[in-house]
Amino acid sequence: MQRFLPRSLCVLLCLAGLHSLTLQAAPSEPLAPSTTALSAPSDASQAALPETCYLFSYFTKNGQDGLQLAWSSDGYTWKAVPGGSFIKPVIEDKIMRDPCIQQGPDGTFHMVWTSSWSTGGFGYASSRDLIHWSEQRYVPAMKHEPLVQNTWAPELSYDAAKAEWIIIWSSTITGRFSDTDPKRPEGSGKQILNHRLYSTRTKDFITFTPTSLFYDDGYSVIDATLVPVADRFAMVLKDERTEPEPRKDLRLAWSRSLTGPYGTSAPSFTQAMLPVWLEGPTVLKIGEKWFLYADAYRNKHYVLLTSTDFASWKDETPALSYPAGLRHGTAFAVKREILEALLKSKPGI
Repeated sequence: MQRFLPRSLCVLLCLAGLHSLTLQAAPSEPLAPSTTALSAPSDASQAALPETCYLFSYFTKNGQDGLQLAWSSDGYTWKAVPGGSFIKPVIEDKIMRDPCIQQGPDGTFHMVWTSSWSTGGFGYASSRDLIHWSEQRYVPAMKHEPLVQNTWAPELSYDAAKAEWIIIWSSTITGRFSDTDPKRPEGSGKQILNHRLYSTRTKDFITFTPTSLFYDDGYSVIDATLVPVADRFAMVLKDERTEPEPRKDLRLAWSRSLTGPYGTSAPSFTQAMLPVWLEGPTVLKIGEKWFLYADAYRNKHYVLLTSTDFASWKDETPALSYPAGLRHGTAFAVKREILEALLKSKPGI
C-alpha cells in the first residue's frame, strides 16, 4: 500500500521521478414515473417509518448544489429530505456528481463522488449521521497516468472477507485500448472516449493500494456497480459504445469474488424492455425483491426494474415517484433513527 503525502512533498518526489497517490483536500418511450416537489414529508408519514428505511443520494443540475438525499419506506415512493444540501463541493471543479454512499461495519458513512469532468481523481468525505461531514478530500487515483482524461462515477463496496473497501470507476486514457477507439469524438469537449474500469482498495481512506485495471471486456464501459447475489457477485454496467450504433444500455457480468475477475458481460437485459439510453444503475434489495434504478438521461426520468432472481426483470417505472431533478446516485438502507434525525435536521446550506 502507498501512504499519501502532503502536496508540497508529493511535488518534490514527482520531480525526483517518484510516483505516488496523494490524498488531498426514436423508439417508443416507456411511461415516465411521477416526480414530486421538494417538500417536507408529513408527520403521519414519519410516524409510520419501519425499522429499516432507504435513502437515495443524488445530485441535481451539474452537481454544483452538493449532495441531495431522498427517502423511502418501500422503494417505490421517494421524497426529498427537506432543507437542501448537507454538504456542498469545495474541491476541484466544485461539483458533486454521482455521489455514492455506503455504511461501514463501524456505522460510518463513506461517500465518493465525481469531483471534476477532466482530472485524475475523485472526492471523498465521511459522516456518522449524514448531517455532519468530514473535511472533503481529493483522491488522485489516476495521477500516475499523465494521459488520463477523466475519473468518473466512483463506486464503493465493502469487502467483509478482507475487511477493506474497493472503489471502482471509469477512466479514458488516451492511446490505451486504441484498437477499439471510436472514430468519432463525443461529448462537449469532442474527445475520443474509450473507458475501462479501474480500482483501488483501502482500509482507512488514507492509504490506498496502487490503481489497477478492474475490467476490460473489449469495449467502453462506465457506471458499474457491484451487487452480492446469493453466492456470487453481479456487476451491473453501462455499455458506452457509440459505434457502429450507440448502445447505451445495461449489462451484467458475474464473479465468484467481489473483487473479480468478472466474466464476459451478457447481452443487454434492458434494451428490449426499455428502448431508451440508460446510465447510473443502483440496486436495492427489499425483502425478496431486487429494485434496480437507472437514469433515462436523454428522456429526463428515472426507471425502475424489479426482480426476485436477478435474471428475469419487470418494468415497474409507472409505480415509481421521486423528487424532481434527481440524477445519478446510490440507493442504500439505513436504520430508522438515521432517517428520523435527517428529517428533523435543517442543513441550511
